[in-house]
Amino acid sequence: MNKFDIIIRPIITEKSMGLMEENKYTFEVDRKSNKLEIKEAVEEIFKVKVEEVHTMNMQGKLKRQGMTKGRRPAWKKAIVKLTDDSDAIDFFEGIQ
Repeated sequence: MNKFDIIIRPIITEKSMGLMEENKYTFEVDRKSNKLEIKEAVEEIFKVKVEEVHTMNMQGKLKRQGMTKGRRPAWKKAIVKLTDDSDAIDFFEGIQ
């Protein structure tokens, strides 16, 4: 599996922005990937050193429109903690 297929997108919320101060970054990742693959992908893509990875499976929310019910797809979230000597990941570079 390609490293860019493992990391789908960064998750930018108020809570994840607070975690960035502690060198923790949140990503949506492929549901089949494990912690070791996520660690290697983040290190290769962003050129940083990863200390630990926490993953969680997120269930899709129940949605309805009128009488019709459905679910959003389930997804996997990873919180990656960087080592103290590695550089920060800058998601907003190039935005003016």
